[in-house]
Amino acid sequence: MTSSSPESHTPLSLGAPFPAERTAVLTGVGSTNGIGRHTAHRLAQSGWNLGLIARRDDQARDLAEELAESYGVSALGMGADVTNSEAIAETATAFESNLPQIVALANFAGVSSSVTYFEITDEEWTRVMSNNLTSTHLVTQAFGRIMAKNGLGRIVGLSSVTAQKGGGTFSKTAYAAAKAGIVGLMRGVALELGPYGVTANSVSPGPVDTDIMGGPLDDERRAAMGAATALGRISVPEDVSATVEFLFSEGAGHITGQTLSINGGLYFH
Repeated sequence: MTSSSPESHTPLSLGAPFPAERTAVLTGVGSTNGIGRHTAHRLAQSGWNLGLIARRDDQARDLAEELAESYGVSALGMGADVTNSEAIAETATAFESNLPQIVALANFAGVSSSVTYFEITDEEWTRVMSNNLTSTHLVTQAFGRIMAKNGLGRIVGLSSVTAQKGGGTFSKTAYAAAKAGIVGLMRGVALELGPYGVTANSVSPGPVDTDIMGGPLDDERRAAMGAATALGRISVPEDVSATVEFLFSEGAGHITGQTLSINGGLYFH
């Protein structure tokens, strides 16, 4: 029996290296206390340039100006309806033309819904699906094309523990269905874009201390929800942004099609 040395084998490709200057695109950055805005600050502090999308143009542009001034990165903010493919295409063209290579995308835009199943109307169902699942698809498709062309990319979709449990502390069935759809979407994207060097994963937070929980949480409600977790507290936006930053990293290039739960032990699977 003969032994083989590492030199006798052709090494597997580790993917395209990260460019020295790279850009991350984030949707849903309008809320002051939202996950998107916290992630933007974390990434900018780590040297990422940012393409920022919010419903309101002024929110996106003001945040871009703040990040550029605070961290010395390039940042461009634009207002866009993430349920409109033409608006997203225009944004993708502007970001690709005016920012360094787009390497990563996180889809944070979304809406909650506490309407119960028998009470939900066609309009509410469409609103929830469009603003969560359809928007994630449209943004991923537009920016995924750019990443695939460059042979490098990291895509993250925002799911929820609600998708795993079928319901949550606030949102109900329509939201659960939309967030479960994001998991399936990211797995499909992972398979189709993997040959182009693009990864796609989901993060699945439990309750996060943001305004999407039917408004800001008071101390009593925050404590009650935290008591249901193994760690005794609900998540804060920084818990999610740290996970997204990891999935964006060069070292996470062999993680794809996965769902990372961030819920403090509220739900094990």
